[in-house]
Amino acid sequence: MHLPTRPVISGFHPDPTICRVDGTYYMAHSSFEYAPGVPLYRSADLRTWEHIGHALDRPSQLSLTGAAASGGIFAPTLRHHDGLFWLITTNLTDGGGHLLVTAQDPAGPWSDPVRFPDAPGIDPDLAWDRDGTCYLTWSGFDDHGPMGLVQAEVDPTTGKVLSEPRQLWQGTGGKFPEGPHLYRIGDFWYQLIAEGGTERGHSITIARASSPAGPFEPCPWNPILTARGTDSPVQNAGHGDLVERPDGQWALVYHGVRTRGTSPEWHVLGRETFASRITWEDGWPQVGEPVEAAYPAIVNEELSGTILPPSWAAPGRFPDELLKPAENGWRLTPADSGEAVFVGRRQEHLYARIRAEVRVEDGEGGLELRIDPRHAVRLEVAGGQVRAVARIGSLESLLGETNIDGQTDLTLTLRIEPADGHIFSTELGPDKLVATVTGRDGTTEIGRVDGRYFSTEVAGGMTGRLIGLFCDRGDLIVRSFTYTGSDDPDALDRDG
Repeated sequence: MHLPTRPVISGFHPDPTICRVDGTYYMAHSSFEYAPGVPLYRSADLRTWEHIGHALDRPSQLSLTGAAASGGIFAPTLRHHDGLFWLITTNLTDGGGHLLVTAQDPAGPWSDPVRFPDAPGIDPDLAWDRDGTCYLTWSGFDDHGPMGLVQAEVDPTTGKVLSEPRQLWQGTGGKFPEGPHLYRIGDFWYQLIAEGGTERGHSITIARASSPAGPFEPCPWNPILTARGTDSPVQNAGHGDLVERPDGQWALVYHGVRTRGTSPEWHVLGRETFASRITWEDGWPQVGEPVEAAYPAIVNEELSGTILPPSWAAPGRFPDELLKPAENGWRLTPADSGEAVFVGRRQEHLYARIRAEVRVEDGEGGLELRIDPRHAVRLEVAGGQVRAVARIGSLESLLGETNIDGQTDLTLTLRIEPADGHIFSTELGPDKLVATVTGRDGTTEIGRVDGRYFSTEVAGGMTGRLIGLFCDRGDLIVRSFTYTGSDDPDALDRDG
């Protein structure tokens, strides 16, 4: 098995789910505590993807009030049936339970959700039999804890469960069997699942039956995909979805992480989406050649105009409620409750340069890289100073500071650069973060820090890094914001 080295969708895009209508593929992902929820992409070739919006893009669909880090929206399933797109997912923040939205076009608008209050759990999947029966398969919970993978017949238009939930095939013995997808292919029903946990033991396994209820026969060469115990640069591979291509061939999308640094290695971008071709042998899928991504060597995104790019998100709130167009720029203001706020976009490249021209008057705000609120690096402007601060769990470290002598207009820059150190040195992390400020006296470096402290291996959780703007009090005026990213650090140097 030869895994790809480049994701088809990079940065914090876990739990991919895919469907195809005619010659176009559509894909959706988990979004956890960030709004808008469930990013959606479109492609004609599985290699080049366009971000077309979100399935949960307004407060009437999505409540994340009080969402903890890695809470909120869990793994979705996207399907096309009877002329509609159907997307079902789980919101663990608003009381739990699955929610289902529909649309004629994945670019929207999507409906307000139908709820499934009698099917507690996560990772829901929908499949239809030829007679129209709809099956909900999910990783179930009850009062005693996890139930494993269960299934029931449901009415998707009302959320009513029509049959007693039944247990299905639970995998090959790996922990946390989850992420089920049910397909009818030829004469068989196939159940594809993730197991082994979403860390280094992650994998994809499959079984088949003559009925959607089973009994299921496992594939003789399970797991059909895993990176465990290998030297692949992509690890934690699992949680996939199958799709038939227009030529009758098949493909598999799944998530994985790009680890770097010395042992035990760290990943900072979250789980990213990869793809591989599928061949069939004796009625079983085999993972074949990688689908190689096609995207530019360097990407620039500027915050301009009066509408936020679809890449922008905020924890617990919709970003356009907080960051609003203002004269010659944007204005970021704390929430009505006075709570500090953050808005940003995913780090989608191994290396990046982020610049923000800001003005802070009688307040505190600036530029921030975070994997969660307790693991973040800030360039904060307040009280006549710019400070570089690293927050690592309950500890806070001042990396450096400089006086700005009454200046209010500054350029803050965070660079994500290759780490220093020898491969056998424990000091070699995944990258390093360098913070600078530019004012009327030129550019000053005020701090740098090992990027391992802002990795999933340190912070825990299921998301990846975001980079953006924060405001703790007062107003932050943003004249410009530019993200420049590349997997080639030399390309960033050439770009300046």
